[in-house]
Amino acid sequence: MTVKWYRQGTCGFVELNNPPVNAINSDIRKGLIDAVKWAEAEGLERVILSGVGRAFAAGADTKEFDIPVTPPHLPDVVNHIEKSTVPWIAALHGAVLGGGSELALGCKYRIARSDATIGFPEVLLGLVPGAGGTQRLPRLVGFAEALSLIPTGKAISGSAAVTIGLVDLIDDNPVRAASLINQKKLDMALPVSMMKVFPVDTPKYDTARQIAAKRLRGQNAPLKAISLLEAAQSTSFAEGMQLERTEFLTLRQSPQARALRYIFFAERAAKAPNALRPDMKAPNHVAVIGGGTMGTSIAYAFLNAGIIVTIIESDNDGVQRASKAIEKIISSSLSSDRIKQHEATDRRTRLTVTTSTNADLRNVDLAVEAVFEDLIIKQKVLKELESALMPNVTIATNTSYLDVNMIAECLHNPSRLVGLHFFAPAHIMKLLEIIKSDKTSQAAMAMGYAVAKSLGKIPVVSGVCDGFIGNRILAIYREVADTMLMDGATPLEIDNAMVAFGYAMGPYEAQDLSGLDIAHANRRRQDTTRDPSRRYIPIADRLVMQNRLGQKTGSGWYQYPEGGGKVIDPFVENIICNEAQEANITRQSFAQEDIQRRLLLAMINEAANILHEGIAACAADIDLVLVHGYGFARWHGGLMHYADQLGAPYILTELATLCDEDPNLWEPSQLIVECAATGQNLIS
Repeated sequence: MTVKWYRQGTCGFVELNNPPVNAINSDIRKGLIDAVKWAEAEGLERVILSGVGRAFAAGADTKEFDIPVTPPHLPDVVNHIEKSTVPWIAALHGAVLGGGSELALGCKYRIARSDATIGFPEVLLGLVPGAGGTQRLPRLVGFAEALSLIPTGKAISGSAAVTIGLVDLIDDNPVRAASLINQKKLDMALPVSMMKVFPVDTPKYDTARQIAAKRLRGQNAPLKAISLLEAAQSTSFAEGMQLERTEFLTLRQSPQARALRYIFFAERAAKAPNALRPDMKAPNHVAVIGGGTMGTSIAYAFLNAGIIVTIIESDNDGVQRASKAIEKIISSSLSSDRIKQHEATDRRTRLTVTTSTNADLRNVDLAVEAVFEDLIIKQKVLKELESALMPNVTIATNTSYLDVNMIAECLHNPSRLVGLHFFAPAHIMKLLEIIKSDKTSQAAMAMGYAVAKSLGKIPVVSGVCDGFIGNRILAIYREVADTMLMDGATPLEIDNAMVAFGYAMGPYEAQDLSGLDIAHANRRRQDTTRDPSRRYIPIADRLVMQNRLGQKTGSGWYQYPEGGGKVIDPFVENIICNEAQEANITRQSFAQEDIQRRLLLAMINEAANILHEGIAACAADIDLVLVHGYGFARWHGGLMHYADQLGAPYILTELATLCDEDPNLWEPSQLIVECAATGQNLIS
């Protein structure tokens, strides 16, 4: 049974029993209605509602979102609980999210463990609460607190919830505590829907909208949630409930909600294959070779996970630089309240920064090479590293582009090498590309997945190719942007077009942030292998020659004055026009829609090639990489999900037209050709 109930004396106990997280489905809704009737028929004095296992209830069963809505509906269930002649008490532990929180709001009293996680994350799935969250929560905790929770999807602990009045009591054993509450006090408790409304000023709603537009930019649900909260100030509870339900059902089938559900399920599916799980042992002591920006960020990610870390540098100057870099990250984490002082001390205690001549690697169970992106340098470091490590220790290379098969050739045992492509900053970004070479062992792959799990990252396996999944798509994105730049667009026009599509920033502002020298070094690496029939745009090279490397030098594609912000630079405009004139190109204008169309088609086509070649195992992996590593708008569902909304026949027609301009750049992927012919989607 998904809902169990029994009585002890005059107290009834109702338990949600739908493991692993008691997701609220049709059976639970029906069971709760029956439990209300049972409690009233039994003449009980109280009912204690709890969840079996590790959670109270982690929200609605999202698998039901793509099927017709069937009664009883959750708002009706919550109303039955709230209006019951028997008072209900919510005993909360673990995840209390979405519909789980709304069930709790329907109870007359709420007791939680201090470590319970309580929230209304519906907006993160493109929805608003659908069972009274926007109408009951502000009546219970006030509109200011409700505005900080519902439109952001933020969850809080039980300890935080009691301070704002969301729960009435904290106890390590909420079920026992619920059985001890004074019956008179319980009988006098007011249903949340009957509590008085205390309105807040309009500016608070304006601020909430500004926050939503910044944090969840482009998404509809947060703004709808704010409007529903605002309506709760001026409408009756019944009217507010009707408004909320109508909005919930409308959003439920919206393109954004479908896209967000898709990426949600893709994230849940991103885990190690069953065959590898027995061998997944989290590292206890990690050596990071290279204390530069990336190496120290990787090291700090391991420190955050409670792992012992040794950073190895080539000399004492390097040791000093790496030590200062780690300390800077710790200070930043302290100032932003990500960690407390005792946690900073613990991280320092687990960290050693030393030179290669002084390093003791006998107890290391994972070594991560994070030196300069140069094949010869990496092979030299890895050969020395192999001789210093125990034979069974996994070695990882943090390469962004290089051939992991070639890197592995330097090792006596190449099977112990796996690519772990961290994304900058590694202690914040959630994506980890795990690169499997031709000889990477099962044990090394298991370690890659263990690292992802330990660090709380989303693992995506990639085969070997230049740039793997993400950087290979990024390369074509930049290439097509550069061709439009040469042919008539400006950096600002291209950036604005992609921001309008959903990116936080366009390709040129992003390059200024990361540094133009990084992409320049990669272009030089490719000089000997570049297809001579393919257009090469030298504009970025001209900027690098002028030491215009982006924000760190004060100018790149834009100027960056000391006061902050970016400014259009006429110098760049002149370089672009001069290069076009020298190449005998008559520049033309590009509409925003055309800029978006070309860049997205290029990425889709390259992604289809990646999938067709087996570099990515499935389309969802590509979407995870683009969303979590490259800023593709989550509410578009990822690149391949977006492509399937366009449809393969449309994509093929558009690529064929562009192919007339430049067949080398726009040749349609064989996978797109096949999907267009068979009517299949790219996401199978």
